[in-house]
Amino acid sequence: MSRVLIIESSARQQGSVSRQLTQTFISQWKAAHPNDQITVRDLAVNPVPHLDINLLGGWMKPADQRNANEQSSLDRSNELTDELLAADVLVMAAPMYNFAIPSTLKAWLDHVLRAGVTFKYTETGPQGLLSGKRAYVLTARGGIYAGGPADHQEPYLRQVMGFIGIHDVTFIHAEGMNLGGDFQEKGLNQANAKLASVA
Repeated sequence: MSRVLIIESSARQQGSVSRQLTQTFISQWKAAHPNDQITVRDLAVNPVPHLDINLLGGWMKPADQRNANEQSSLDRSNELTDELLAADVLVMAAPMYNFAIPSTLKAWLDHVLRAGVTFKYTETGPQGLLSGKRAYVLTARGGIYAGGPADHQEPYLRQVMGFIGIHDVTFIHAEGMNLGGDFQEKGLNQANAKLASVA
């Protein structure tokens, strides 16, 4: 049995293409892997606070020197990190907002990229500690950006995933969602075709 962690980050609950892709992924994955455990964390319903002084204090101070806010921030980070550590498969659903990922997803990443936990520093540089995991990134984009200079989603997410040791990363882009007509239909068809080969 594998554990699948799904991170939703679309601000919309209705009419969200990235959420539509997630539901397709879940149904296909369950059909192929009925015994797997799937956990969904919705960052729109339960947002993760941005990195702040309390979280830094929770990470860096000894337990007997933390105040209540710092301890609470550390507990939240531990919960999110433990979910990631337990997962065999990570799925991130990310609409493109202003050429990049939603700030809610960035905040989640800021909680789980942790020295000594998901990566470590060595004499030869940082080393990821989450090797052996797979990741899938489901994106929805108004225009067509894949492989171009305005795509700041895929390069960034590949870098941060590699940084923590996840190198098996598959991107599934639904592009052209705001271009209408044939562009939208083609973008969804391409994304769904790639999704069908994943499970």
